[in-house]
Amino acid sequence: MSGTLPEPFQTWFAAQGWTPRPHQLAMLNAGSTGDSVLLIAPTGGGKTLAGFLPSLIELASGGHPGLHTLYVSPLKALATDIARNLTRPVRDMALPITIEARHGDTPANRRARQRATPPHILLTTPESLAVLLSLPDAPALFASLRCIVMDEVHALAGTKRGDQLALGVARLRRLAPAARCVGLSATVAHPDAIQAYVGAPRRIEVADGAPPALSLTLPEGRLSWAGHMGLEAAPQVMDMIRAAGMTIVFVNTRAQAELMFQALWKLNDPTLPIALHHGSLEVEQRRKVEAAMAAGSLRAVVATSSLDLGIDWGGVDQVVQVGAPKGVSRLLQRVGRANHRMDEASRAILVPANRFEVLECEAAMLGVAARELDGDPPRPGGLDVLAQHLLGLACSAPFLPDDVYTEITTAAPYAALPRKDFDDVLAFVEHGGYALRAYEQWRKLFRDSEGRMHVRGARVTALHRMNIGTIVEAPLVEVRLVGRRGGMGGPVLGEIEEYFVTMLRPGDTFMFAGRLLSFVRLRENAVECLEGGDGEPMVPAYEGGRMPLTTNLADRVRGLLQNPDKWDLFPEQVREWLRLQRGVSLLPGRDDLLVETFPRGDRWYLVAYCFEGRNAHQTLGMLITRRMERAGMAPLGFVATDYVLGIWSVNRPTGIAALFDQDMLGDDLETWLADSSMLKRTFRNVAVIAGLIQRHHPGAEKTRKQVTVNSDLIYEVLRRHQPDHILLRATRADAAGGLIDVGRIAGMLARVKGHITHMVLSRVSPLAVPVLLEIGRESVRTGEDEDALLAEAEAIIAEATGEAEPPAPATTHVPAIHRPNAARRSGGQSPTGAKRTWLPKRPAPRPASSRAKPTGQPDLFH
Repeated sequence: MSGTLPEPFQTWFAAQGWTPRPHQLAMLNAGSTGDSVLLIAPTGGGKTLAGFLPSLIELASGGHPGLHTLYVSPLKALATDIARNLTRPVRDMALPITIEARHGDTPANRRARQRATPPHILLTTPESLAVLLSLPDAPALFASLRCIVMDEVHALAGTKRGDQLALGVARLRRLAPAARCVGLSATVAHPDAIQAYVGAPRRIEVADGAPPALSLTLPEGRLSWAGHMGLEAAPQVMDMIRAAGMTIVFVNTRAQAELMFQALWKLNDPTLPIALHHGSLEVEQRRKVEAAMAAGSLRAVVATSSLDLGIDWGGVDQVVQVGAPKGVSRLLQRVGRANHRMDEASRAILVPANRFEVLECEAAMLGVAARELDGDPPRPGGLDVLAQHLLGLACSAPFLPDDVYTEITTAAPYAALPRKDFDDVLAFVEHGGYALRAYEQWRKLFRDSEGRMHVRGARVTALHRMNIGTIVEAPLVEVRLVGRRGGMGGPVLGEIEEYFVTMLRPGDTFMFAGRLLSFVRLRENAVECLEGGDGEPMVPAYEGGRMPLTTNLADRVRGLLQNPDKWDLFPEQVREWLRLQRGVSLLPGRDDLLVETFPRGDRWYLVAYCFEGRNAHQTLGMLITRRMERAGMAPLGFVATDYVLGIWSVNRPTGIAALFDQDMLGDDLETWLADSSMLKRTFRNVAVIAGLIQRHHPGAEKTRKQVTVNSDLIYEVLRRHQPDHILLRATRADAAGGLIDVGRIAGMLARVKGHITHMVLSRVSPLAVPVLLEIGRESVRTGEDEDALLAEAEAIIAEATGEAEPPAPATTHVPAIHRPNAARRSGGQSPTGAKRTWLPKRPAPRPASSRAKPTGQPDLFH
């Protein structure tokens, strides 16, 4: 094989009107020398075909028995799409090559056939690869392997699924030493780290294609102060759909997808074919949508990240991003779904949902123009993922710990893994660790006289394979449509989280799968529903659905605020907002921290413009309110958005610099973490991945409550009796980089040390209006409540813009809208995406439930 296309490939390329690109020929050269390689190429540059060309040419002559090329992608839909795209040239050239996909939706009979008679090219996901590697016949299945293709590597490296894949590839390299690795990616912020992840000595980078054509569109009328759904822009989005051939309307959450789809459908007078696509829908519905997109028979699809990655929808004319993109790399990834041709500009329209999102969208477009990709470099591999992998290896065949440690440290995420950590993880898998070894259910391995590790029986193996995976979601239940007379024969529409179902009563309505449904009952792990119904519908929300603002994009937003010369980028409403802010207070700076305090009614407010993302702000809110409690300021609660932290208290906040001192990350952080519900939640996820708690059992599945109770009990046992347990160490590492985001807090506190500006105001500032609209916002059930809430919103806005005086203090010192019962009813994520926490009246403030509530209420503040 050389750097030129042989026949019949040259003829086939010519028939398509194509000329091989230089990077495709370079990939052929890498294949001919057996080099592992990372290919970084713009969307539409033919990188997927480049990754497969050496394999197709090698297989074209026939005579290769067994599996030749394994392709791994982060999405099942992407694996299916690539299989479809590869089949066309194979069919056109009549090549003797078999191609199949294997993932969680593949029927059992096909999976069995693939083991008995493997295809030449198998397309799969990290989870399905882990299952295959746990089988006794894994060595025979992969012995013939010559190439491992890892697609969309940037979406995997640094995640637990990426850790799982890296460990799997390390095992494949042991089983098939002649196999080379190919990494494919369009957007890479840290190319050296991604190259190390692939294990490739060689990197091929392709110059950027045509820059994307980005624009911003606002809803007609007054721009929203708060809210992230963007439903008021539905008429403009519908106009864009009518004017184009095919449009993907990207949103940031599944709840937002349901609401936007309904809003568009109500405006769809010409009844254009518009579809809905997100990860909770039934697989058959998703496949129908994907097939219709591939056939060009749709005009629009409302989608979440389920369509983010490199699926080749060649007929997409434009992308509409509703809501802020949260990162430059993420925006580029989504924009690349349009046009999908390297030499032509992809067209995308950003539709911000509120004023802060206008700032973020403009900053993101500047970041795209500057090609400043964002995202953190890959972190070290998770110890819980390693525990799952070790048990999988033992399920396949006995192993010697020394050999496996050597193998594992060839995987980039585990290259620096200390031997002690490995031994501790192995001890956990073997018997649970010192504190748990007396319990039989956690004794999963045993050692023979030669030190080899064996699995303890078929039941351990079966349970392990049922629980493989690193995506820990809340327990799900099926949504089944039934007839008016009941019965179990109706179609399954998809799955929703169990906690949402517990809030439904017969007759309650909710939106799902693009339909209005009426709840009938929960029967045999299925939610039975009728189509239609009355009343204001709710929309299921899902944990972990929203991405926080990236560090680089936050820095750009701060820079825009401090540079009036750039304000011409903004619409007049936003420019006026910023001018008003500058007149009554200050604007946040790039390297300082603006904190405003002001009274309103019978409470005081502290608003800090941190721009560090919701997770970091949530942690910061807990730490600062603890300090305020000790200082006698009587904090009542706080709201954390991507942009600001807002705290309300009985007494005036003072000593602001001391509240934000770096020493909060010492004893304060440790004290809070010791009892934090966030740490318990992180432990629950770690315990599920590591196999300490097995959610799936033959014929049954543990409920959310069962998983939580079990994990909380074990967490307390380990804290008391083995505080250095490997899973507690894994939990603290996960929490620091995830839910509590200590790194971003530490970076911010170091950056602003000595540069904290405290503005004491007599009234709410214009920039603080959005966060004040979040505070006290609850589920609105009656027109009377809604009218009161709208009136309150108008009063706050009028006060901030100087059109009205702030309200006079009431005669009582008890805050008028602090209702503890309401806190229990509505704690968690608001319809606007903010995290709102009410603090109980006790010496040590603790967070309210982090559970997200349904986001079925309309955006009220327009």
